[in-house]
Amino acid sequence: MVYPASKHVIKTFENLIKLLPAAEQTKPHVILLAGEVTAFRNDTDRELVFRQESNFYYLSGCTVPSSFVLVVYQSGTSLVQTPSVELFIPKVELSDLMWSVPPPSLETASQTYDATRVDHTSELPSAIEKLVKALPGALFHTLPRNSPLFPKLPEEYTQIVLSATNEGGAVTDLYLLSALQRARLTKDADEIAAIRKANQISSGAHEVVMRVLGQAVKKKIEAGPGAGVDRPLLPGEWLIEKEAEAEAIFVASCRRKGSVHQAYLPIVAASTRASTLHYCCNDREFAWGPVMPYDHHNKNELAHNAKEITPQVLLIDAGCEWNCYASDITRTMPVGNGGKFMPEARDIYNLVLEMQKESFNIIKAGLHWDAVQLICHRTLVKGFQRLGIFKSPDSPGSGSWNAEEAILASGVTSAFFPHGVGHSIGMDVHDVPEASKPAVNGTIGKVILGHESFYMYLRLRLPLESGMVVTVEPGIYFSPHLIAPVRDSKHIDHEVLKRYESVGGVRIEDVIVITENGYENLTMVKSDTEWVEAVCSGEI
Repeated sequence: MVYPASKHVIKTFENLIKLLPAAEQTKPHVILLAGEVTAFRNDTDRELVFRQESNFYYLSGCTVPSSFVLVVYQSGTSLVQTPSVELFIPKVELSDLMWSVPPPSLETASQTYDATRVDHTSELPSAIEKLVKALPGALFHTLPRNSPLFPKLPEEYTQIVLSATNEGGAVTDLYLLSALQRARLTKDADEIAAIRKANQISSGAHEVVMRVLGQAVKKKIEAGPGAGVDRPLLPGEWLIEKEAEAEAIFVASCRRKGSVHQAYLPIVAASTRASTLHYCCNDREFAWGPVMPYDHHNKNELAHNAKEITPQVLLIDAGCEWNCYASDITRTMPVGNGGKFMPEARDIYNLVLEMQKESFNIIKAGLHWDAVQLICHRTLVKGFQRLGIFKSPDSPGSGSWNAEEAILASGVTSAFFPHGVGHSIGMDVHDVPEASKPAVNGTIGKVILGHESFYMYLRLRLPLESGMVVTVEPGIYFSPHLIAPVRDSKHIDHEVLKRYESVGGVRIEDVIVITENGYENLTMVKSDTEWVEAVCSGEI
């Protein structure tokens, strides 16, 4: 299926025109963008993994490195409905054929991409010259030209527009990025289908990890003769006893289903390392022991015979891309203890699940995202009071200062839930940041609800709109660094808190699309406690 770039071109221009001064709106407008180039490791000829720049893909659907797109639009003309989209791709060189997969031919590219015309990059200067002559006074739009965040647009192209022979020619980078981000904030049906596919693959990968853990509990993973001694272990003989092993199985599962990229570096954190939000090291073994006196006789078979995993959680925050659209899923699962949560870990897991369910109960178009953040903190207060981590007004020696509203207003919950409940997701996992959390934001009230710390790291601060795709990812963490400032808090029963600190952290994250009356959950792997434990224990 051809990526519907022309629809995104129209949507982008509609947003662009709104941003322009009235005197500029009726002019011809041209977008000139450079695509990403193949990068190389420092001072070597070793290619790094190529991934197209998101805005370029949005307007072209093209994944060919070193390409350019030239788009023309003018209000009051036929270009409003059918803008001109010219795509320029590199010409095939002999060296390309020898070393790597070459760019497509012009004929193939014309059938692959939603473009009015496809040509080689050598023809771009003449195409710009023709537009300058045909559309005198046209305003050319680029992404920020001196920013390292976007592919570099060679000055030779903008100089054609600014040449002395083009009276009134102008190039601006003030409006396009904002227009693109606002256009990308809501997704169309084709985009939602791509995000759904990415979530389907990632959901399966999360479940694969859980089921491998469960098979190991039931001792259904056996090493054949010579495994790990005379020959390598085969995939069916792999156990998961390290963070890296869980990551490897997750990524392999995604690749087997056709996904090329992970949407971000996988976070695979066991035990107390789960309290680090963006833990990407993934290089530690699960806690285990004790080592018995005879274990040195086991050689490489120790993993299949004698290792006893200490009860702990394994937090995996990972998601793949599908055709440049991201998924972002977090599941926290039990390791050790026969694949069942320990009582304290189960308490925290159930509370995070409750925070997510309370969020789902209120989500719909028109609701301000701040309200979802607030309800998570409120649910955390209630849950911690039930568990005894937070005191209640009727606790011994307590009073009204430990009422729910008082604790909420103190901001102490930010020590346990420090991040935002979710963010926009699309072509990038933290999608369109300038549009999601605008610098000038008239949607935020002057009266802060709860505590200002709740919103410090919130990446989305807008009323929800139908077609937005967002994550819902509450979590509870026992990070010594975050807890340190509240060690003397009058709201906390510190003896009870000590019992829970070894849990480390729990996060549960799904991807949803906002609808007029609610939402649709695009994440397919389950998260209810009974199912997670049944899978991780090998019962189902």
